[in-house]
Amino acid sequence: MKYIAMIYGNQEKWDSFPAEAWPEAIAKQEAFNRKYRESGELLGAYGLADAVNAKLVRRKDGAPAVTDGPYLETKEYIASFYLLDCESQERAQQIAADMPFASEDPVELWPVLHESAADM
Repeated sequence: MKYIAMIYGNQEKWDSFPAEAWPEAIAKQEAFNRKYRESGELLGAYGLADAVNAKLVRRKDGAPAVTDGPYLETKEYIASFYLLDCESQERAQQIAADMPFASEDPVELWPVLHESAADM
């Protein structure tokens, strides 16, 4: 079964993270990604731009209407997400708990209930 694991960002928190600590944090995240790509359980890992770059797209009178985002006014936003393919929910939870930042912030884990083939 597939799962989406999401990590939230908080600009204030990122800004307080010492610059000299980022290379080690990124290396730990890359090691995590490599480990689970090699096991076949990590299908994709995606880091998102800061929330100030988000856009809201609607349709108004048949044409796109684009405004600044994100949709919710909040300090936290989705910073990255991972697509997992695991044999069980328990295994997905183990992988989420193994994420380097899981000791700092929770990882939100959602089962994927429907998938539409991209190659159709």
